[in-house]
Amino acid sequence: MDVADLGLPVDVPSTALFTDQYELTMLQAALRAGTAERRSVFEVFTRRLPEGRRYGVVAGTGRVLDAVENFRFDAGVLGFLRERKIVDEATLEWLASYRFSGDVWGYPEGEVYFPGSPVMRVEGSFAECVLLETVILSILNHDSAIAAAASRMSSAAGGRPLIEMGARRTHELAAVAASRAAYVGGFATTSDLAAGFRYGIPTVGTSAHAFTLLHDTERDAFRAQVESLGRGTTLLVDTYDVTEAVRAAVEVAGPELGAVRIDSGDLLLVAHRVRQQLDELGATGTKIIVTSDLDEYAIASLAAAPVDAYGVGTQLVTGSGHPTCSMVYKLVARAESADPKAPLVPVAKKSSGGKTSIGGRKWAARRPDADGVAEAEVVGTGQVPAELVDHQLQVELVKGGEVVAREPLDVVRDRHAAARAGLPLSAAQLSRGEPVLATEYVQGRSGS
Repeated sequence: MDVADLGLPVDVPSTALFTDQYELTMLQAALRAGTAERRSVFEVFTRRLPEGRRYGVVAGTGRVLDAVENFRFDAGVLGFLRERKIVDEATLEWLASYRFSGDVWGYPEGEVYFPGSPVMRVEGSFAECVLLETVILSILNHDSAIAAAASRMSSAAGGRPLIEMGARRTHELAAVAASRAAYVGGFATTSDLAAGFRYGIPTVGTSAHAFTLLHDTERDAFRAQVESLGRGTTLLVDTYDVTEAVRAAVEVAGPELGAVRIDSGDLLLVAHRVRQQLDELGATGTKIIVTSDLDEYAIASLAAAPVDAYGVGTQLVTGSGHPTCSMVYKLVARAESADPKAPLVPVAKKSSGGKTSIGGRKWAARRPDADGVAEAEVVGTGQVPAELVDHQLQVELVKGGEVVAREPLDVVRDRHAAARAGLPLSAAQLSRGEPVLATEYVQGRSGS
């Protein structure tokens, strides 16, 4: 099965109502004013990273492409808009034939980004581009936040596998997107079967405390699980007494026992004791998996512990304290008329409070130092300097309304690992600090 063709992780006839009402009221006013067809350029960026973060991770691009393709105003949607009198009949008629026909460029999914990075650029008429604002931001803000948390956890894990198990800690549909984003950020598996079905992510899972409590004795529970799932299964050993449980687990499964899971207590201390006990019982190949409200800091604190894998839930699916990236979608250039040949004019919001933006269609490049390590994020308008041409970051995602850049999720995951490896070593630090790369701006003509 080609999971890239499955589309959205939501079975809906249209994504057109995944938007805010003012997108449609702006459209109606622009249609009346005769400005709706002006060629326009919108860009997605964030003015700052979440406090203390050293880099961001672009995630959700594949879901954005699905959402754009499914952005259709069918009869049911149009009926809702008519009944609520959201827009007038002329606007409804325009929406009935809506198909995005413009172009989308952006950082490839899995790439890292910094303040001001133009992670996505949407070009077309004002009318067709403005409608996509909310759904694009909804996806990118959520998925990029989860992927950034996952990336930090992956870095802290130092190569040990991470299991995503946060479905029960968030909305059931958000859980699927979170699992996908976590995989991009470096997680190896998920407990969420919907994510496995939709995106081909490897799934894992064995038993919870309820299974142990169901049986008359812990040994009975272990025996039932081993007889059903084999000796390579993972037995949960902290329902009652850990020491007794580990002894019973090895007696039931033998030294071929796959793993034990610890879900409570002082994980550092308990992991050392369990490893020693397993080795003494001859189960030297049995792995230790720890869970229990882990985040990147807890994972880092267990670096010296004999832990083989980590299961992470709540902190992952909530972005480890930063559930959004605060990305915005701003008009940066537009034509002075509806003439397709009219040149683009840079436009930008000017305001106090740190909400100003820079006008003009932008390119982006990451300048390496003499050793090939990234040293600056360079963002500019106009012609790209010759020395940066081979270091540009944006790729074409949609051309003339057609998606041209779908790719397997494993490619995205590998890209993120490579992008993170290309950053200065300080990017892996969990301590609070500024972005690991500064963003430099090169001003020039916006281009047409």
